[in-house]
Amino acid sequence: MTNEFRNNHYVPEWYQQRFLLPGDTQFHYLNLKPDVFLDSRGVRHVDRVLKRRGPDACFMERDLYTRKLSGITSTEIEKRFFGEIDTKGKSAVEYFNDFSYPLKSWGDSLRRLLIYMSTQKLRTPKGLEWLSTKTQTSDKDWNLRQMIRMRDLHAAIWMECVWLIADASQSKTKFIVSDHPVTVYNRRCSPKSDWCRGASDPDIWLQGTHTIFPLSIDKILILTNLSWVRNPYQSEVGLRPNPNPWRNAIFKYTEVQTERHLTEQEVLEINYIIKKRAHRYIAAAKEEWLYPEANLPSNQWHSFGGGYLLMPDPRSIHWGGTIMWGNNDGTGGAMDEYGRHPWEPDFEEKAIQEREYKTLPWFKGEFAAMAGPFRRGRSDPTSMNKIEPERDDNEYHQHHLSLRRKTYKERKAEEVRRGLTQD
Repeated sequence: MTNEFRNNHYVPEWYQQRFLLPGDTQFHYLNLKPDVFLDSRGVRHVDRVLKRRGPDACFMERDLYTRKLSGITSTEIEKRFFGEIDTKGKSAVEYFNDFSYPLKSWGDSLRRLLIYMSTQKLRTPKGLEWLSTKTQTSDKDWNLRQMIRMRDLHAAIWMECVWLIADASQSKTKFIVSDHPVTVYNRRCSPKSDWCRGASDPDIWLQGTHTIFPLSIDKILILTNLSWVRNPYQSEVGLRPNPNPWRNAIFKYTEVQTERHLTEQEVLEINYIIKKRAHRYIAAAKEEWLYPEANLPSNQWHSFGGGYLLMPDPRSIHWGGTIMWGNNDGTGGAMDEYGRHPWEPDFEEKAIQEREYKTLPWFKGEFAAMAGPFRRGRSDPTSMNKIEPERDDNEYHQHHLSLRRKTYKERKAEEVRRGLTQD
């Protein structure tokens, strides 16, 4: 049988190539869990942890997706299923990497990106191990079938997130790539916590969970639950409103935030998160980028970016969000910002509205005090195909500052004094 589709790249070669510098053909490829072997004399050796490899030899496993049906080996998953998803995903990744205002025609880019990302999160060795724990079976064929069936698992939740495309072009350090590129971060859930044991990750429907997905060596997509941006004063591990992932959702292209330029330390912190949530391998265009911890003043999980490293700018977030529509046949419908319909009992849930009506202005004030008058992410909230100003005028900035309550750093210090914090 042909070997063409048996060397399975769980991170596609085209995606890897987006993290090489111009003219380079090989990565610095780091094995975080190197193999141990015995030589002919019985002496124990540890395999070399750092190698130079091209995309054709990175993030690959022999027969990872190959199924055996009645003694016949099938490579149809790699050839048909991933072939189509990767082809469509490539153009979608390119579209969002170059996303800017005024908007360009998006076609089917959103759907293609969501399918690609959701499948990418499941198709890695870490993702398949996680799936095995959920299905409670080690049957490879069964888990591969479930992976195909569940490829939409994350799409609705991600559609309702606040999207931020951040830029590392002003940092000398660039993004690394891991063997689990769709990475999640929750400041409450450190790598040693119960949430992160084995192949587990904090679920994306927990309030304080961010999803990060590097688009290229200089761009990264960060997805944050709207309920967390509106109210970061609640438990990070509580469920977001309407956490059911198997449903429809609405996406607004004009609310994607751009123009967030990351500092060197912010890029290092993001790379550290990517490294700590990798399963076994990471790769980088430069060797020193593989060791972000060497240049970080602190690796405390909860403290990155003052607790708000991955937060979009809340000053671009507005109240409300219910969308109503009519059809040509006279029917219509409505959906609130958390994907709930009018016939559902928690549609436009009053208790959440009242709470967020207070907490969103508080957070805008806190963020303004931390970031100053310059926006750390801008969108087109008026849908006029015109991006917001980069700087708030003095009156608007002072208005935000007047709404400020205690900062996350101040609240965290109080928790430490009271012995309530565990990291």
